[in-house]
Amino acid sequence: MELNMRPAAPVERLYAYEQSLRIAERCGNPGYLYGKLEQPNIMPFFLWDRMIPAEDTPEFKAEFKTVRSVLRVNMRYGPVLANRMALMAYCHSYPQAGFRNGYEYAFRADTEKYSYLIRCVLRGDDGDSYIYIYPYRRECLERHMERAEKGIRFITPQCEELFRASDGDMIRTIGEFGSSYDRMVRYVDDCHAEIGGSFYSIREFAESLERGGSKVIPLRSSLPERCFSVTPGTKDLVIIEKGGLSHCVTGTGAVGLSARENADIENKTMGVSKAQEAAMLAGAMFGWDTPAADPKNYDGSGHLIKPGI
Repeated sequence: MELNMRPAAPVERLYAYEQSLRIAERCGNPGYLYGKLEQPNIMPFFLWDRMIPAEDTPEFKAEFKTVRSVLRVNMRYGPVLANRMALMAYCHSYPQAGFRNGYEYAFRADTEKYSYLIRCVLRGDDGDSYIYIYPYRRECLERHMERAEKGIRFITPQCEELFRASDGDMIRTIGEFGSSYDRMVRYVDDCHAEIGGSFYSIREFAESLERGGSKVIPLRSSLPERCFSVTPGTKDLVIIEKGGLSHCVTGTGAVGLSARENADIENKTMGVSKAQEAAMLAGAMFGWDTPAADPKNYDGSGHLIKPGI
């Protein structure tokens, strides 16, 4: 069997978790396999949880059995299903597959008809390791991800677009009296989304916000949680929290350096790019739902690619 296995891209990691029934149907997801690896050299015991019975066909079962065998015995693939030691060694050989501070790793393995998203948890809350395999019909998964690349539209009740959120990003709903709460959004189709696990048409969600006197802003994953910047007019050193306002911190930083120099030092330490800083400053000044608050609209020097947006 030809199995093309590689580290999963960040957007593909979304599919290395259990999906809702709506998304599972659209992606051709029969179910998922779960295994716990308690002993270093003992093969894990697996359990199968069915999601979409119509996808759990004899053809799929036959292929999945072969895939599991390959992942258990073929050294080319770890073998990740052999035991905990083999799983950990394979994950550590692909650091680009790691996320959540290196506690989890995700891989994608493709055959001609199916894609398998494999998530490895090297140390769970109980200290044991776990592995999850989520199979999808490849053409369905790729079609859904391609459509999801357009983002989830947030609109007014009059259908005017406010902004788009990337699949899997967070949004913040701000109430009439300033209370707020954050929720993850998932793409279902061009007119529907799952917001905090609840299913909405995008117009229905807009109408519910209007009735409650609330508004919504994106918390783009492409933005850092915070950064340092300099106010355009007063040239004060400020710190900006994602989704919030800027706070003046003049008087901090290295003595003898300008606010700009201190901001650059702090941002470099945190890994914040010029484009991200520019987008964060625009978000704090003009609103987080504006195009100027998106780092994709800036070049590497922090200059707008399309002036005037």
